[in-house]
Amino acid sequence: MQDSHPQPDFPGPASPGCAPLRLLVADDNPVVRAGLVALLSGRDDTTVVAEAADGREAYQAALEHRPDVILLDVRMPGVDGMSALPHLVRLAPVMMLTYSHETETVREALRLGAGGYLVHGEFTTEQLGRAVRDVREGRPHVTPGAASALLTELRRSAPAHAEGQHPLFVRDKNPQALSQLQSSVGQSCRSRFRLSTREAEIMDLIASGMSNQQIAAVCFISEKTVKNHINRIFAKLHSTTRSQATAKWLGVV
Repeated sequence: MQDSHPQPDFPGPASPGCAPLRLLVADDNPVVRAGLVALLSGRDDTTVVAEAADGREAYQAALEHRPDVILLDVRMPGVDGMSALPHLVRLAPVMMLTYSHETETVREALRLGAGGYLVHGEFTTEQLGRAVRDVREGRPHVTPGAASALLTELRRSAPAHAEGQHPLFVRDKNPQALSQLQSSVGQSCRSRFRLSTREAEIMDLIASGMSNQQIAAVCFISEKTVKNHINRIFAKLHSTTRSQATAKWLGVV
């Protein structure tokens, strides 16, 4: 291929007056697919340039049409969405748009590079339009069902360092560190540092290496709200940096 970095082939970033955002819709259900096409092509700021019924078709269509964003279902016959995802993210930002909000599926999709995860029935037309534009610009979107699945995983997991091993994942900036977060230590720390339930959840996400943008997406709140929570957390932990707060939260200092 003449270009291993397809980004230059895409239209420029969206702004008022720009051409509509070009989308590829991949879903094996023809009724769902037709509905999305009608919905998104009927907006001034988005249009569907290609459709696909499975992961293989989606990949071929992405190569041919170079969409700005790919909307991808999880479960499809033949090559499913999860199998196609690592290949599609090399061609364009991918938004998972599906009925599945199983914890492992959400976590794996984000680990494989999905820029967002929307569950049908949990967003309005306007939210969908905004989400695809944000994902195009690198701002993640996760609907409440998917966010709840991730937070359930946070509360359930407990890594080995609770028994004295060093928490190596503190230095891991990959969102897959979510699967290694410890809730047992977090609960005791929450009481010790007088953090609210929400503050404790956000501190867990900070410890996993997540950015403010990622935390906002997972908790379904604005980045400004995340910053406000972090300021209160730092004050309660008597810390001025994320690394200091993380070390205290995990009990390694």
